[in-house]
Amino acid sequence: MNTSQRETANDHVAPPEAWSEIAEGYDLYVAPQEADLAEEALRLVGLRANQRFLDVAAGTGGLSLPAARMGAHVLATDWSSAMIERFEGRVRAEGLRAAEGRVMDCHSLDLPNNGFDVVGSLFGVMLVPDQATALREMVRVTRPGGRVVVIAYGAPPQLEFLQVFLGALKAVVPGFPGLPDDPPPLEFQVSDPELLRERLAEAGLKDVRVERTAERPAFTTGQEMWDWVLYGNPIPGMLLSEFSEDQRQRIRLVLDGMIRERADINGKTVLTNLVNIGIGMK
Repeated sequence: MNTSQRETANDHVAPPEAWSEIAEGYDLYVAPQEADLAEEALRLVGLRANQRFLDVAAGTGGLSLPAARMGAHVLATDWSSAMIERFEGRVRAEGLRAAEGRVMDCHSLDLPNNGFDVVGSLFGVMLVPDQATALREMVRVTRPGGRVVVIAYGAPPQLEFLQVFLGALKAVVPGFPGLPDDPPPLEFQVSDPELLRERLAEAGLKDVRVERTAERPAFTTGQEMWDWVLYGNPIPGMLLSEFSEDQRQRIRLVLDGMIRERADINGKTVLTNLVNIGIGMK
C-alpha cells in the first residue's frame, strides 16, 4: 500500500473510543451471531483444553469465550476498555475461571515472546491500519510449533449482507457511489485468500493454508440487521453519519421489507457471507 492509499484507508480508522461506544451493542447484537464461525475456526486450528490461547482484537470475546468453554487458558486483548469490560462480565457470569482480559493495542502486544500455544483474531486484525505489524506481533507471542488463526471477510460481492444493505441504501439514496476499491475499506484488505496467505507467511508462519467457509447471520427484521451492521464496527456508523435521520429511517424501512421478503417459514432470513480462515504454524 503506497502513502496515498494508506492515507485514504486511514480516513476510516476508528479510535479506541469509537469501539468503546459500540461495545454494548456489539455484545448484544453481533457476538451471538459469531459463535458458530468461532467454534469452526477453533476446531480447524486444533485448539485443545489446557492450551494457552490469546485472542487479539477480541472485542467482547468472539473467539476467547468459545476457547474458554473448551477448557483453554485464555487471555483476551483489545484496545477498547469497554470491550474488555464486557468480556470480563461474560467470564464472571459463566464462571470461566481460566479466562482474563487486558486492554492492549494489537500493534504492540505487551506480552513476552513465545508465550501461547494458539493465537487468534476473529474479524479483528482485518480492520487494523498496519496489519503487517499486528500479524508479526501475533507470531512473536506464539511459541515455536504453535499456531495462528486469522478470520477475515472474503470479497464484497460474496457477502450477502453487504449486497442487501447497500441495496437498501441505494434505494433511498440513488446517488450513493458505493464502496471504494482503491484501496478497499479495511474490512476487505485480505479478502483475497492468496493475499491473506502471503501476509501470514511474511509475518513468519509456515505451512500456511486458507480455508474458505461462511458466516450465516440470521435476522427476523430489518432493525435486527441494522443493529448487527452498525454495531459490528464503527466504520458503517461513520459512513452513515453523512445521511439525515430521515434518510436513515427510510433505509431501515427498506431493509425491513427486504429481510421480511427473504424470510423462511420460521420468519428468519439467513444471509451467507464468504469468510477466509488463515492458519499457519510458527
